[in-house]
Amino acid sequence: MDTRKYIADHYDRFFDELFSLLRIPSISALPEHRDDMLRCADRWRELLLAAGADRAEVMPTSASPVVFAEKVVNPDYPTVLVYAHYDVMPVEPLELWHTQPFEPVIRDGRLWGRGADDDKGQGFIQLKAFEIAVREGLLRCNVKFLIEGGEEIGSPGVEEFCKSHLDLLRCDVILVSDTSMVGLDTPSITTGLRGLAYWEIEVTGPNRDLHSGIFGGTVANPINELCKMLAGVVDGNGRIVIPHFYDDVENVSAEERAMLGAVPYDEARYKQAIEVDELSGETGFSPLERTAIRPTFDICGIWGGYTGEGAKTVLPSKAYAKVSCRLVPHQNHEKISQMFIDYIKSVAPRSVKVKVTPMHGGESYVCPIDLPAYKAAEQGYALAFGKQPLAVRRGGSIPIIATFEKILGVKSVLMGFGLESDATHSPNENFLMEMYEKGIVAVVEFYNRFGH
Repeated sequence: MDTRKYIADHYDRFFDELFSLLRIPSISALPEHRDDMLRCADRWRELLLAAGADRAEVMPTSASPVVFAEKVVNPDYPTVLVYAHYDVMPVEPLELWHTQPFEPVIRDGRLWGRGADDDKGQGFIQLKAFEIAVREGLLRCNVKFLIEGGEEIGSPGVEEFCKSHLDLLRCDVILVSDTSMVGLDTPSITTGLRGLAYWEIEVTGPNRDLHSGIFGGTVANPINELCKMLAGVVDGNGRIVIPHFYDDVENVSAEERAMLGAVPYDEARYKQAIEVDELSGETGFSPLERTAIRPTFDICGIWGGYTGEGAKTVLPSKAYAKVSCRLVPHQNHEKISQMFIDYIKSVAPRSVKVKVTPMHGGESYVCPIDLPAYKAAEQGYALAFGKQPLAVRRGGSIPIIATFEKILGVKSVLMGFGLESDATHSPNENFLMEMYEKGIVAVVEFYNRFGH
């Protein structure tokens, strides 16, 4: 069976279907897009049925609905649960987009648009690989799909859905395409994800905005104080100063650090791609190690006071920030969350009031490379890319993956096909057109190999 010929024969239909998903602004973070979330879920249901699922339905959760589908080939065969998400990140700042974010465009060998990679594009790879495997009789396993609508905001409602639908979701392994590779010429399978803890901080000073000339120098400025507190979280060596923060951090073996060291990495090219002159981070660790096996702290957004056109000399009443930590194995996100809250309150001056609100979080995840499903994925990459994939821990987080392991008791194999150049979560998100084909070939071969 020639997967590439099947893709070529159905090319126009395939991308018409993908475009129909990308045109729906399913932004889970914004409540005004609730109807779009429902439309996107229903479109996934239609596409799953058309691809060959025996059943597909939109099912409610306490937040956005999930789409569940299944194909039973033989009750005695193992079962793969394919996970993806149909929600996308907000698109701001709009002025930085070169195209309309929800009007997909193919240009320069790439598909441009919000969700082209994360995760409608990668979910599309799974959908079409499933279709081909069904049509060509390559399934040696049963397949289920769970496509959720809140991954970008911490998957609210999905954990409760899993707990109340254990039989429905029973499987032998979970297959996920929502991660990235080292490079187009360096295929890799993600074997580890960092965990996440996320907070919003509100700092309040005077009961109203004040004239900075009359009150400045006497009344504490909430933005100044917030900046001081946050700047002090990381020291000059790139280490987080929160007491006991590193107590549970995994000490990665020399062998695994050597594996990371073997990953092709061009620091000059890396800096050039993102237009920075120098890298920073924790002393004693390489750039790849800092983004894979070490925890981090980042200010994701900060605002307050006057930000309009022109000048306004104001001492603001309030300041806000959204901050996060990426966590590594053995760091519990709830424990870290409380540590951070306690730390910020301990360093806050009495001249301001500080409120820290946890938003969402999740545990880290590590996939064993001796799983039969992992071996089948390796064979898929080898066929699609012409070389064996590297096993690499990556810096991102998919908190629901650790939740799946805890509740369903199964491991996930992360067959991701994104690249750093895809600009996920940023303006001008895109995906290489040839990567769609390679990804589909890899997943079809997974189905051809798994379950034998």
